[in-house]
Amino acid sequence: MPASIKDFAGLKSLQKDLKSKEEARKAAEEKRLQDEKTAQLEADLFRRSIGDVAPLTPSNKLNLATSKPLPIARQHLADEQAALRESLSDEFTIETLLETDEALSYARNGIGQDVVRKLRRGHWVIQSQLDLHGLRTDEAREALGEFLRGAIKRGQRCVRVIHGKGLGSINKEPVLKNKVRNWLVQRDEVLAFCQAKAADGGAGALVVLLRAS
Repeated sequence: MPASIKDFAGLKSLQKDLKSKEEARKAAEEKRLQDEKTAQLEADLFRRSIGDVAPLTPSNKLNLATSKPLPIARQHLADEQAALRESLSDEFTIETLLETDEALSYARNGIGQDVVRKLRRGHWVIQSQLDLHGLRTDEAREALGEFLRGAIKRGQRCVRVIHGKGLGSINKEPVLKNKVRNWLVQRDEVLAFCQAKAADGGAGALVVLLRAS
């Protein structure tokens, strides 16, 4: 095909494209104008329907926004309730229970004395220990509760609690020694305990047998 014919065909195609684009532009412009006209008519209709209006006079009342209470984490609430249930009383005394002896051993009801004998002989390996030396009574109580909960979660069965012999206390009385015994018998997870062997602390410590988790 001669070059002149090709040029003419390309020109016709270009003119056709330009015409299509122009028509599309005009159609878009007409639609825009029509939309603006429609919006103006609707606005005029709304103003005529409501009539004349006047702004409200300012009010002297103070508008206080009501603040919503802070959300309480469910797990935190559950932990608080568990701690309340597990609180240890200083009014409780071990003398109100049976299954005790002069060697400061204890077995919960239903636990045979053979368990205490095995505990004394070191039948169970001591898996962790808590040293309460230097703690005040309230600190020792809290530390003991946390220690026992952690031991149960870790699946530990035999632990040692070091309360000391009271040599550094006023009048050389073992204050924590008696309190620790009283606290332990209030814990459901404690099955039995006894005074530790001399190599494990003797009169200054207790070996405690816990229930299985």
